[in-house]
Amino acid sequence: MIRTDVDLWVFAYGSLMWRPGFEIVEQARAAIDGYHRSLCIASHRHRGTPERPGLVLGLDEGGSCQGLAFRVEAARATETLLYLRERELVTHVYRELVLPARLDDGRAVEAIAYVADRGHPQYVGDLPPEETLERVRTSVGAAGPNPDYVLNTARELERLGVTDPTLAWLAAALAVKTDE
Repeated sequence: MIRTDVDLWVFAYGSLMWRPGFEIVEQARAAIDGYHRSLCIASHRHRGTPERPGLVLGLDEGGSCQGLAFRVEAARATETLLYLRERELVTHVYRELVLPARLDDGRAVEAIAYVADRGHPQYVGDLPPEETLERVRTSVGAAGPNPDYVLNTARELERLGVTDPTLAWLAAALAVKTDE
């Protein structure tokens, strides 16, 4: 049970970093252990269609992930949770978990994070790089082109000084394909 009578922390590792959609009173770079950022979710709605699914990020098992932690004041915790659940739990490919997160200033907080459900049909795991590139390059969904999602996330990670070799390679490859 997630408490809504206290300030709420939300861990962002993908589009939540650059388009949170809720009121934030504090943000900090943060890391979560035991999970890594991965384009492991087939998107049939936001960044693709059932006929041409795109790929979106999930927290997948193993490693660690750097991103942002957002603090939401207790007065807005319930509305923020409702918003996040509507946005992230549309098809239940994510599990809403509360995980320990380390902020860059050394604080330890409990943060809501959306973790990939490996048993869900939309979970695709690690695809070969060229297949990942092709799926992202050619997919568009209700929220826009899949390349925009990847490029915006890669730019935000770069701005934060976070290294993600897979997204950096993919962003560079998408830029080359776009420039041709």
